[in-house]
Amino acid sequence: MLKVGLTGGIGAGKSEVSRLLAGYGAVVVDADRIAREVVEPGTPGLAAVVEAFGACVLTADGTLDRPKLGAIVFADQEKLRTLNAIVHPLVGARSAELERAAGPGAIVVHDVPLLTENGLAPLYDLVVVVDAAPGTQLARLTALRGMTEEEARARMAAQATREQRLGVATLVIDNDGPLEALEPQVRRVWEQLTARAAAARAESGAPAE
Repeated sequence: MLKVGLTGGIGAGKSEVSRLLAGYGAVVVDADRIAREVVEPGTPGLAAVVEAFGACVLTADGTLDRPKLGAIVFADQEKLRTLNAIVHPLVGARSAELERAAGPGAIVVHDVPLLTENGLAPLYDLVVVVDAAPGTQLARLTALRGMTEEEARARMAAQATREQRLGVATLVIDNDGPLEALEPQVRRVWEQLTARAAAARAESGAPAE
């Protein structure tokens, strides 16, 4: 198994890279999706969030009001740490379960937005960083996600800097340009990942697939 960490700042286009890699055959473990699953109604995760932040973070039907919770935690670093302390262990446990289910010959891509911030790079055989300039991130967040500039800047400020992310990168995908420039880069990265996986199997004496 080749374990790949995939990360990038908000608005950098990491989700599109993840989608393309899945299309090539990667087993994608999406930390964002898992983070939503572990706080669904009836879960211990949601109960812990309500205990920490109050019933005001619930909608009328009992689901988590993500915009309201986001506005609370991204304006207060201590509250953000409280939320992360609840959610991250649950996400880690579920991610490990999905990784084990992928099988020994898989290329498992862990799509982890806060990989750099949480010092997770050593957990992976290599790290792929989707890179975009802060100005590009800001433009995408306001134009495509409907955030105000203030909201977008707060989300960006809560993450690692561009330099910090690039500092943990094994491979970098430049997504500062148009979408059509992205796919050829992702294809080249996939070729490198499959070559690394094949070399690792050969070194271990495992049969080729």
